[in-house]
Amino acid sequence: MNAPTNISAQTQNRKADHIRICLEEDVQCDRITNGLERYRFTHSCLPELNHDDIDISTTFLGKHLDAPLLISSMTGGTEQAAIINQRLAQVAQHYKIAMGVGSQRVAVEKPQVADTFAVRKYAPDVLLLANLGAVQLNYKYGLDECLRVVDILEADALILHINPLQECIQPKGDTNFRGLLDKISILCSKLPVPVIAKEVGNGISAAIANKLIAAGVAAIDVVSAGGTSWAKVESERAENPLQRRLGRTFADWGLPTAECITTIRAIAPDVPLIASGGLRHGLDVAAAIALGADIAGLAMPFLQAAATSETAVAELAEVLIAEITTVLFCTGNATLYQLKHSGSLQRIE
Repeated sequence: MNAPTNISAQTQNRKADHIRICLEEDVQCDRITNGLERYRFTHSCLPELNHDDIDISTTFLGKHLDAPLLISSMTGGTEQAAIINQRLAQVAQHYKIAMGVGSQRVAVEKPQVADTFAVRKYAPDVLLLANLGAVQLNYKYGLDECLRVVDILEADALILHINPLQECIQPKGDTNFRGLLDKISILCSKLPVPVIAKEVGNGISAAIANKLIAAGVAAIDVVSAGGTSWAKVESERAENPLQRRLGRTFADWGLPTAECITTIRAIAPDVPLIASGGLRHGLDVAAAIALGADIAGLAMPFLQAAATSETAVAELAEVLIAEITTVLFCTGNATLYQLKHSGSLQRIE
């Protein structure tokens, strides 16, 4: 599919805008939180464990991870994005954690920027996730384009991100979501790698998760409210007062991460589940896993670190791993499985 040059340029400019705005502007949710502050771990002063024996490794979609962490989808398509993705991939490889890239639509429209996403050479052993907007299936994208982005990344799975609110506010957004579920179902049946459905900051309800699972989606990434507000991001890019007003009005729209985890787990106890949305440290990660998630994704903390240096990214990974391990030690759990089934996390009434 050959897109007009002006469309690819718009997409590339949007990618650059997103990085700049996320790093320079206050685009965090103001009032809504990830919901994890409503829970507290029960401290064990006698864990009966050797700290050195704690194991926070896991598997996700059949791939081994040394820690239950996903460097969430962020960027690609620009020179700065290429540097960021390289730094993230090298750290993902060192610590054997998962990584997603930003929407690869720009690489379909402008193949010469595909290398900004092609990080497999830096991360040969890790779980890598390709990424396209699900709504593009209603805008002439199909199996061929999905295969293309998977091939660019040599990806283990494809993320289809679902972002109706962002498209409503984004200049020239794609807002035809009619019949999308059927197209997702067809894609899931034909694509040779698993499909992960994710939101971009407003959460996935249990009812929608149920429909996506029935359509053949292999995993859910809730990407809920409480962190970066893409309504606020797009309001910073507004081309008119209406878009700016919409972004501000819906800055705190969405479902908290904790609510998405618990409600989805209640109706789908076995679906591979990623907790994302406003997670900022390893204590959040451990709480999300104790609630029922399998792994947890962070974007903003990794973006801020990657914009600085590879060393900063590595230091962040070290801190997150230490924080998760500390939670297990101080709750008397040697593994993530034990943590999830220990009852150590209690809701504060």
